[in-house]
Formats: sequence, C-alpha cells, structure tokens
Amino acid sequence: MVKASSYGHPLDALSAEEIKACSKACSAYAEQHELDALRFNVISLKEPTKAELLAYEADKSKTPSRKAYCIVQSFPKSPVNEVHLDVSGSGATVTSWKQVDGVEPLASPDDCLLAEQIAKADPKVREQLKLRGVTDMDLVACDPWSVHMVPCEGRLIQLWMYYRNGDPDDNHYAHPLDFIPVVDLNLRKVIHMDKPHQDKPPKMPTETYNYHHKLVNSWRTDLKPLNVDQPEGPSFQVEGNLIKWQKWHIRTSFNYREGLVLHNVGYEDQGKVRPVVHRASLVEMAVPYGDPNAPFQRKCAFDVGDYGLGFCANSLALGCDCLGHIKYFDAVLNDSKGEVMEIPKAVCLHEEDAGVLWKHMDYRTGHAEVRRSRRLVLSFISTVVNYEYAFYWYFYQDGTIKYEIKLTGELSTNALSFGEESPEYGTLVMEGVNAQHHQHMFCARLDMAVDDQEGGKGLYVSEVHAEALPEGPKNPYGNGFIGVETPLTSEAKAARVADGSKGTYWKVNNPTSRHPSTGKPVAFKLIPQGGPTLLAKPYSLIAKRGLFATKHLWVTPHKEEERYAAGDWVLQAEGGTGLEQWTKQDRSVEAGSDPILWHCFGLTHIVRPEDFPVMPVESAGFTLKPVGFFRGNPGIDIPYQPNAASKLCCGSANGQANGQADGQADGHSANGSSVNGHANGHGDDHSNGV
Repeated sequence: MVKASSYGHPLDALSAEEIKACSKACSAYAEQHELDALRFNVISLKEPTKAELLAYEADKSKTPSRKAYCIVQSFPKSPVNEVHLDVSGSGATVTSWKQVDGVEPLASPDDCLLAEQIAKADPKVREQLKLRGVTDMDLVACDPWSVHMVPCEGRLIQLWMYYRNGDPDDNHYAHPLDFIPVVDLNLRKVIHMDKPHQDKPPKMPTETYNYHHKLVNSWRTDLKPLNVDQPEGPSFQVEGNLIKWQKWHIRTSFNYREGLVLHNVGYEDQGKVRPVVHRASLVEMAVPYGDPNAPFQRKCAFDVGDYGLGFCANSLALGCDCLGHIKYFDAVLNDSKGEVMEIPKAVCLHEEDAGVLWKHMDYRTGHAEVRRSRRLVLSFISTVVNYEYAFYWYFYQDGTIKYEIKLTGELSTNALSFGEESPEYGTLVMEGVNAQHHQHMFCARLDMAVDDQEGGKGLYVSEVHAEALPEGPKNPYGNGFIGVETPLTSEAKAARVADGSKGTYWKVNNPTSRHPSTGKPVAFKLIPQGGPTLLAKPYSLIAKRGLFATKHLWVTPHKEEERYAAGDWVLQAEGGTGLEQWTKQDRSVEAGSDPILWHCFGLTHIVRPEDFPVMPVESAGFTLKPVGFFRGNPGIDIPYQPNAASKLCCGSANGQANGQADGQADGHSANGSSVNGHANGHGDDHSNGV
C-alpha cells in the first residue's frame, strides 16, 4: 500500500505521495467494477468545511479528517465520475464513487495536447492544410479552445489553426488559417469542421512579426541594470504555507482550478491578530468575443472552469517574473494517468517598494515627515492557450489589500471572415490578420471575516455612494454632499452595478465590533475598479452561462456547496447554474447569514495594433481598505529609515536633489532656479524623510 505523507495544516495541498495513493485506490476500484481506459481529470484536496476549519483554529486538537476529491473518466461505460477518498491514515480509501451524467469536466493540459495531436493526424485536416500550401506538420499550431454553443454531441475541443513560417519559434498568430476542426476527445477523432471560405481559402498571411528573442534583430542599447538589493534579507517569515509580514498573517493553498487561494488573513493589532478574510480566490472568468460571424459565435472561454488556473500555472523564473529576495512555493498536481505533475516555483512571494505611504511637511518650518510604503506580493501566472494572466495579491502596511490581474500574452487572431476587407468586430494587426474585440470578465469570491472570530457569520454588507444635497435650507451655498449608506439585505437587493459617477463602493460591516471614536461598526470596503459589465445580450447563451458578469456585485449566504460562480461543471454547459440558480431564492444576507461577496470586474478589449505581436500588460482588479477598523493610521509606527543606497546622478547637487543644503526657507538655489526643498524637507536637521 502507498503510504500518504504527513501534512502540517488541514489546508495543505495533497502531497505527491497522497496523489499516488489516490490514483492507486481509484484504479483498484475501477478494476473491481470493470471500468477500463481510466483517465484522471482531477486529484485534489477536499477542503475541510468552514465549520471544521474554525473549530480547528480554535482548538488544534480538533483536526478534521484528511479527504481527497477526484474526477475520473472511463469512456464509454462511465464517462464522468466524482470520487471521494479518505487519506487520513496509511494510503487512500474510496468512500464514494458517483457517476455524473450530462456534464463534462474541464479540459486538462493533457486533453489540450491530445486535441492537437488528433487534429494534426486527421486526413481531412491535412487535406485542408495542403490546399493552403502547408505540408510540414511541425510548423502547424492548433490552439485548443473549449466550445461555446456546441455544434454536435461529444467531449469537444475546437482548434483555431495557424502556421509557423519556416521556424518552430515563429509567431504563429501572424499566420492564421481559415478553417476550424472540432475534435471529440472521447472518440479521438475530428467530427466537425468549419470552412467559412469553403474550398477557396483566402491568401494566408506570410509576413512575420516576432517576439522570440532569437528572432528579434535589434535591441535597445541604453537600458542599464536596476537591481533590488535587500542586504539583510526579506522582512517576511514563512512557516509551511503560513506567511507573516508587517503584522499580516496569511495562509495560502493552491489547487488545480482556482490556483492560489488565501485563507485566514488577519492583521496584528495591539497584540491580537484580528481576522480580515476567511477565504479569497478567483473562481471564474468569461472571455466572450464580439464577432457574430460564424463560427466565432462559439468563441467564448470560461478559463477557470474550462481549463483550471492551477493546471495552467507557469514555473516562474528568478529575476524575470519576480525581482528581489524570492520565496517560491511549488505546486503538486496530477496528469491524466493519475501520476504526479509538479510545477516548480508556481507561486512567488516577495516584497517591493510601493512609493510613498504617507507624508506631511510643515510649511512654516520646512520639517517633513515621510515614510515609504512597502508591500508584500503573492503571485502566480497562468498561460491559458494564447493569453497570460498574472495574478497578484498585494498587502500594504496600512491594512490595505489589493488584487490585480495583469493580462498579457498573445491575441487570438483569425483570418478575415468571408467577404470582409476590413473587420467590423476587430482590428487588423497585420495585413489579413484580424484580432477580434472581446471582454475578460472575472469573478472573485470573497469570504470576509472583518474582526469576527466566527469567520464572518455576523457581518452585513452595505452600499455607499456620494450624493449632493438638494437645494434648500440645509444647503444654502450649494456645496453640501453626503455619503449615503444602504444595507443590502437580500440576494436580489445585493445584485449591484457600480456607478462610477457617484463613487460607489461596498462595505463589509461587523456590528458587534465598534470603533472607539465613531461608534460605528468596524468595516472593510470593497472599492471596484469600474468598467462595463457583460455586453452580450440577456437572451444570449453567453449571458445565461456567465450571468455573474452582468453585475459588479452579488452577495449570498454561505453554503459549502456554493463555490463557483458559473457552477461546478462549466465546460459545454448551457447555463442556469451557479449564481443564477442560487440567487433566484432571494435569501437573506443580513447579519447572521455569513455573507459571501462575489465581485465581478474586468476589461473590455478593443484591440490596438500595439497589442501585437505580444500584448503589453493591461490591468484589472479591486481594493479592500479598512474603514474604522483601526483607531487611526496603522502605518504610523513605521520607522524612519532613509535609504542609504539611493544615489545622486546626472550632475544633481545634493541641495537640488534633496532639498536646501544650506537650510534656505525660500526653496530656491543661489542662481534663482527652483529646487524641491519643500517636497523632501531641508538639508538641515528639520528633515526626517525616508
């Protein structure tokens, strides 16, 4: 029997030994029940329930049972099976095996590679390639996409076809082909093919436009090194998956679907760690394309549920993806054979300078107090076919948390539609190369705790907006305005769209914990970035599957089974699950319901030529900020630490760079030119800046 290894915390991901044990137990069960051709889609930790975790945090002797969750395929007899296992002892034991009908599990990395192999080997695909002058299959690239609006039955992957012009590292997105095969992964063959131009294909674009370093011919020569030096090492401490930094306590985990997950986030205040977040992760994203021409109505990926952000995670490179003193966390997942798939350096932890945190100068004396901000960064990067998504959690010394997604990578290009000379729904990034407009709509699930030792059970959510007072006796000079706060008491009332013109934000309040001065509940506010919601029409399948993206905020009462905004089974789904199903009940989300916030945000990408041949970063995200959570500015105790490594350059005199060296009060140099004396303090003992 394979022995499952010990673990340090109930939220630690399955070890390599535990994955092997689960695989062996499933294989034995399948053999016993005459199930063959076993394919492992998922082998992952089954997280303890919230109640179990809270009990464990209160009393470490109450360790929850160690459990695993698997999705196993055995076509055709039992195509999709959910398996639960106990891995608490030696080895793994199957506790339940349930066949699930009418669903498809996500497309794993092995599924994507298999789809490309099937397409390249298909005689009809090769015939179409030959019609376009392509015979070298090593120069053909087939991008595997999940299928929205399925054209036929089966476990389907559609493949956008490309050609590499003479070099295996050539940017194939500069050479799109005009036909789209659809493969059935179960039958392992091409079962459908779209040929918008029939057998009279347009001329294939052949001009190259590359980003690979070996194919770029000229480089800038004036860029000098910029190093991050921490001579005493980083300020964080790591104990297993627990991170401590600048009063923050953060536990992390990593799984195949969400990737990086935050748990038990708290801030140390007056000797006590006060809860802020119980659990937070990105649970879904929809990427609908705006071209209604066939077959592009099928171009809409739900990348979290269709592929899994953890499965798509990169192994990060020191000095490239992260700078400074780096702590990496590896990820241990599974492949389709049930074997261990390790991703070294999947998650990066580091700290970085974040500009000025706070500053004030007394203009009467010239004395300045300034402290620089430092932030802790937890990040990972997923490559989902053509796009890179870089996910960043930022923790600041003043109690602020920010979440940022940086989008880069490649545009999914296509040939022009039949009859088009200039695309109506995209941008010509090169002659004959159409990059269609699209949206990236993300959904974060935020289980807030805000000073609540019961994991947020007693919290309630309110909406705040700024409102000008009407004309009248209370506003005689016309300058009055107030902040209007409205509690969100039910699921229907909590389905909200932010109004940027009114500065809308949402507060998560704890009525049992009050600020000593205001007497109001301590809170954290969720500040949205703003931007359009889903642009697809309500009757569209996109809107039915991606209802979450039609609002900026949803609030539901906590339920263990309600984890993913578009439902558990997303690939080829018809909608009606997830938030759409749950919020129809219009349940109460008042204090006592343990409210969960589902924040939806994103980018509407009207493509630019500058986004090609590889896209400069675009960003989307949100901010969580304390409101009356602390007595005052929690960063007031950051010590005065001038950065001795900073140097003058380019002929600057010390007085001009850092203020008046001779203590002149007028902020001017001897020759009458203005210098920044007031900005950074004076060169005498009045200056106390960093």
